[in-house]
Amino acid sequence: MKELKVEFKRKLSEKKYKFTKQRELIIDTIIEKGGWHFSAEELFEELRKLDSEIGMATVYRTIELLKELKMIHVLDFKEESRKYELNLDDSHHHHLICKKCGKLIEFNDQDIDYLEKELEKKYDFKVTEHKLSFYGYCSECRKKK
Repeated sequence: MKELKVEFKRKLSEKKYKFTKQRELIIDTIIEKGGWHFSAEELFEELRKLDSEIGMATVYRTIELLKELKMIHVLDFKEESRKYELNLDDSHHHHLICKKCGKLIEFNDQDIDYLEKELEKKYDFKVTEHKLSFYGYCSECRKKK
């Protein structure tokens, strides 16, 4: 994961952005959490534990910058439950999302990857990316009904 920080610094430099202490803290926190699906507010709460001076506006601006640099991507399920995750090329996965509590479950499935290859053949189409999410209710929320 250290190479992600180096990549972030390189991309910032290419775009003539500064590598500030706040940006370093933000990227370190995101990288440290690894596969963490986070909202801006959750990231802010984690950062405040480390630096009480960091502001929400800095978090939002840095998230936008990380998106621009393609370091993170948006998991835009609903406006009120927008989440982000590291954009790792080797971590292709799909999501199960609870419509009630917002719980996110990642999964990999070789059958879906096989289906992608079959679709490419059938329609003479080259898939460069795809996103697949299933929406429903987790076991905890179903028990509460």
